Amino acid sequence: MAQIRVNPTRMELKKLKNKYATSRRGHKLLKDKRDELMKRFLEVVREDRRVRASVEERLRAYYASFTAAGAVGNPRILEEALLAPTGEAAVNVDLTNLMSVEVPKFDGGDIEVGINYGLAFTPPGLDAALEELSDLARDMVKLAELEKTVSLLAAEIERTRRRVNALEYILMPGYLDAIKSISMKLDEDERGSRARLMKVKEMMLEEQMKQKRTEMFGEED
Repeated sequence: MAQIRVNPTRMELKKLKNKYATSRRGHKLLKDKRDELMKRFLEVVREDRRVRASVEERLRAYYASFTAAGAVGNPRILEEALLAPTGEAAVNVDLTNLMSVEVPKFDGGDIEVGINYGLAFTPPGLDAALEELSDLARDMVKLAELEKTVSLLAAEIERTRRRVNALEYILMPGYLDAIKSISMKLDEDERGSRARLMKVKEMMLEEQMKQKRTEMFGEED
């Protein structure tokens, strides 16, 4: 822990106490933020797992349909039928603030599938496989949104955790040590000043007593 070096004055002591009070308030706010971020993070993670499980299950169904279509048809004809794109999708991207973190918001992903191949030479299962892929597109866009949100929240949680630890284990203890050191130095100086003052008073009293004796009994030898 780095030691804070300042002049041991009352002004510096007051400044350090103010800084320590500010650090305590900041520490509490950051801890509250970290806890709320963790809560939101876990909510997004649970949603991400749910959507991912659904997407993976539907992808397996899509691959199964596509594999079945390829098994009953000519692979070369199937490849030629899928060379040209048969649909398009549009995704609107926006940003929203989540606990001071800018996270993406995706809207869209629907694919309008068009038939761009001859039906006479392609297996009937190919149409069903493409329709399943079209239905899956929106969930895949939602999954991408959740995955990015999880990544951004995790990074913000780590930054907040480091700031909390820096305040808790470095900055605040440093302020306390400096406050204690200055307070001890000021107390020591005050005790020394009080002792010197008492000594001066004692010498003044002795001088006064000496003058009174001189006045009463004459000049001493």
